[in-house]
Amino acid sequence: MAFIDYYKILGIDKNASEKDIKNAYRKLARKYHPDLNPNDAEANKKFQQLNEANEVLSDADKRKKYDQYGENWQHGDAYEQARQQQQSQGRQSYGFGNAGGGYDFEGAGNSGGGDDFSEFFQSMFGGAAGGGARSGRRGGYRGQDFNAELHLGLREVSETHKQTLTVNGKNIRITIPAGIENGQTIKITGHGGPGVNGGPAGDLFIAFSVSDDTKFKRRGSDLYSTIKLNLYTAVLGGEITADTLTGKVKLKVKPETQNGTKVKLKGKGMPVYKKEGEFGDLYLTYEIEIPTNLTEAQIKLFEELSKS
Repeated sequence: MAFIDYYKILGIDKNASEKDIKNAYRKLARKYHPDLNPNDAEANKKFQQLNEANEVLSDADKRKKYDQYGENWQHGDAYEQARQQQQSQGRQSYGFGNAGGGYDFEGAGNSGGGDDFSEFFQSMFGGAAGGGARSGRRGGYRGQDFNAELHLGLREVSETHKQTLTVNGKNIRITIPAGIENGQTIKITGHGGPGVNGGPAGDLFIAFSVSDDTKFKRRGSDLYSTIKLNLYTAVLGGEITADTLTGKVKLKVKPETQNGTKVKLKGKGMPVYKKEGEFGDLYLTYEIEIPTNLTEAQIKLFEELSKS
């Protein structure tokens, strides 16, 4: 589609005043009016172009957009909105399709740019020019991506569950896979900002902030915890109860267990992300408690032990 120069249609230059525009239109409209040219298709076409040119150039706001965007002045606001969205994401140019290239707005030219400028906008707004990746969008801008942060506890991410989020006033129900990690981000396609001029919606990126539990520290899919062990059980051995994410388990303690001894409970850690039935391990570290508030009899027993 060829570029239409409204100034040329009216026979004026770009510095023409409002009065110049009005006078030029009235003069040419009388000349090409359909009533004076009832069987002249070319005159009728010229008259329509005059009306279109006058509508744009006689309105200060429309004229300003036309001077900047050419015949695509109607899409000026949408273009600016999309450009601001892209700039907020740190981008300098606008890419289309999967071609890997982009159009730099600053280098696109102005209304005097002829066909190149017109084709540039057609690639965005669905004109006939352009092909390949540019025409694949059919004129739309992709909407802005949204970013959100979701705070969860360790026990909440130990199993798959659903949760409803409110993003920009809209409720979105998502499934949170078991085993998701702190700092991990997932993408919810199509739940970002609406597209411009019929383009696709952006995506929603959710960053997860997963806090450690008071009992457990997490490293990947493995869990770590400290369990207190009284001196008598550490020396003589015995049986204790330990906490896991899925409940309590009984453990046998060997005689003469040393402080800082570690034991592994296989499969009692976190679920492995998106691997059904796989779990990490739970590592327990024994912390031996020294008895306090001993009676005289107990002190004597320890003294005897120290002498033996």
